[in-house]
Amino acid sequence: MFTLILFASIISSINAAAIVSRSQSHPLSHHSVLGPQSKLTVANKAIAPDGYQRSATLVNGVFPGPLITAQKGDNFSIEVANELTDTSMFMSTSVHFHGIYQNGTNYADGTTSVTQCPVTPNNSYVHSFSAQGQTGTFWYHSHYSVQYCDGLRGAVVIYDPEDPLAYMYDIDDASTVITLSDWYHAEATVLQYVIGNVADATLINGLGRYVGGPASDLAVISVEQGKRYRFRLVGMTCDSNFQFSIDGHNMTVIEADGQLTEPLVVDQLQILAGQRYSVVVTADQPVDNYWVRSLPDTANASFVGGTNSAILRYKGAPTVEPTTVNTTSTNPLQETNLHALVNPAAPGIPEYGAADINLNFQVAAINGMFFVNNVSFTAPTVPVLMQILSGAQEATDLMPNGSVIVLEANKVVELTLSTTGPGGPHPIHLHGHSFSVVQSAGSSTFNYANPVRRDVVSAGSEGQQMVIRWVTDNSGPWFLHCHIDWHLDVGFAVVMAESPSETRTNMNQAPPGWDELCPTYNALTPEQLGGGGLDNYEAAAHISTVLYPPPTLPGSL
Repeated sequence: MFTLILFASIISSINAAAIVSRSQSHPLSHHSVLGPQSKLTVANKAIAPDGYQRSATLVNGVFPGPLITAQKGDNFSIEVANELTDTSMFMSTSVHFHGIYQNGTNYADGTTSVTQCPVTPNNSYVHSFSAQGQTGTFWYHSHYSVQYCDGLRGAVVIYDPEDPLAYMYDIDDASTVITLSDWYHAEATVLQYVIGNVADATLINGLGRYVGGPASDLAVISVEQGKRYRFRLVGMTCDSNFQFSIDGHNMTVIEADGQLTEPLVVDQLQILAGQRYSVVVTADQPVDNYWVRSLPDTANASFVGGTNSAILRYKGAPTVEPTTVNTTSTNPLQETNLHALVNPAAPGIPEYGAADINLNFQVAAINGMFFVNNVSFTAPTVPVLMQILSGAQEATDLMPNGSVIVLEANKVVELTLSTTGPGGPHPIHLHGHSFSVVQSAGSSTFNYANPVRRDVVSAGSEGQQMVIRWVTDNSGPWFLHCHIDWHLDVGFAVVMAESPSETRTNMNQAPPGWDELCPTYNALTPEQLGGGGLDNYEAAAHISTVLYPPPTLPGSL
């Protein structure tokens, strides 16, 4: 039975700004940084990152998961070992390395139902791949149903020793990675039945506070006056998007989703689920403490009591919480002002509708379910990659029916996507590629000359559209989906199957462990699958009366 563990607290009536800060500095310590040859042990552990204790699904016992770092050109060998035991949550798992193209290693993409079956308890799977020259800020997370909402998420940085923008900053290391997460007090296996659930807290580098909760520790980002820092912001949320700013400091954007941009000065930026930005911040203010703000797009969100906040602390500043005042942004980031630094032109003929393949997706939300061109994605029993390798080549032969789009090789694709109904802005992510954003949501203009290139883009809200372009130079099935995990779980996805007839030739030999994943997973009993079953559905009914239908077996998107 699902239970909530109440964390007892006493809330002081004294002005928090005058209290000596309980917030300790929590930079990523040495043991929390892994290299490209590493082991990720996925297990359950009780944590209280915002002062409320709950069981979570973690990598190596920490939230966020350990930072994985590499140098340009490194080969990766990441073992995912499943030691999950809590049957109220999902017992199987997967890990997707978000933003890594996996060209030639589609089987290592970590996407259950598309490229693999889940890793079952007491088993492991090794992801061996090359990032093939990619550099920048990425992340990893479970791609099994809504599991990453329970904690399985962490950052990945691939450093470029010849970064053309290195002259702009002095410090770029583990201490300058800033993770932005939403956090939930109920398990995701409960919340997946609630239509329109809302996060309880915002965590910055794994720490935060919730409304009405204790004055728990906040993350402290340490700087030294006069130095320039490359802060790598990682939006690893399940739903929330944030307006991010640092009191008294401008930010110069130099990267979006692993792609360098022309430097752009802003004082605030919106970051959606799955997105990443590198911003250069100069510690040019008086020695003091400054609020770092990450305001979610939820009703009545504020910074009262240190919620949705962290601390930027200059060396030599007292250990107290900041007293800086939030000011209205005068220079927020507009996506249309971002331009790719290298090879900025979008591929193909620079006219709307003049690509080799022109797709139009209309997304509708009906009774909480999502439909792309009238089809709601449901996970196939056999991963799409396995279907292709078994001989299925045409869209009519590939499952799920109506949700697999077959694309020819080496063609320019232009996708227009618009949405109706609630739930926006929807962050749209395409696996296996970065794409050029030739029209941003909410903008009436097209830019084929020098648009931003990234791998997660806002589709905006009702009545808006976005237009993206990419080249089908990466054979295999690639997921395109909303990165609000609750929306993906109820159908907001399609599979782009690029040149299925060439997938076997273009792909390296899958490791023996890949073939063993499906038989092992398919042999599990409902109890071994976990997910809480009807008990969790009853728990959801105590949270809300607006629910999806009751479960049969846990999903496996």
